[in-house]
Amino acid sequence: MCPMKIIPDLPPTTAPDSSDIPAGSERDQISQNIEAVLDFYTREDLKISRSQRILERISNFTGQPVFLGIILLFVALWIVANVVLHQSGRAEFDPEPYFWLQGIIGLGALLTATVVLSKQNRFAKLAEQREHLDLKVTLLTEQKVAKLIDLMEELRRDLPNVKNRHDPEAAELQKSMNPELVLAALDERGAPDKQVKPGEETAESVDDTK
Repeated sequence: MCPMKIIPDLPPTTAPDSSDIPAGSERDQISQNIEAVLDFYTREDLKISRSQRILERISNFTGQPVFLGIILLFVALWIVANVVLHQSGRAEFDPEPYFWLQGIIGLGALLTATVVLSKQNRFAKLAEQREHLDLKVTLLTEQKVAKLIDLMEELRRDLPNVKNRHDPEAAELQKSMNPELVLAALDERGAPDKQVKPGEETAESVDDTK
């Protein structure tokens, strides 16, 4: 009887989890994108001058409900003080219809509008920069998609078990978009039609009357 060979127990081999690597790389890409966005806003924040910061703080304060309450309280106290002085027989510092009060309120409204517009202009510049970035990313994505379609079509032609056929739609999508042509087409479609002024007749209308 032949002796049985004892095979030592091997440690169980576990297949590496392939999802860990893509997940890690995906997290790295997300963190890089977030850091890039935060760096952009940090650089833009450092460009703000001291006077602009003061104006934006004033704008933040004037946009709160407490500022409206302060204005209403000021107007009420101003009117009550003049009414009390008038009833007590003393000279009013701003008799009715309160021209000084109207001037102060008008000046305050002008200053507030200027402060708000200053802040909105800075935000408009940031929005314009983001739109330019979105346009660049969109164009780059379109080029990548066109390249992927080109590679897929090349792979389809090289596979022996796949029937080669002409796909006009795929052939058209392989071409990258020309931004200048798109802008020209948008300008052409967005141009208003020539309107005929009152009293003027076009050549077609003249021909119809003949």
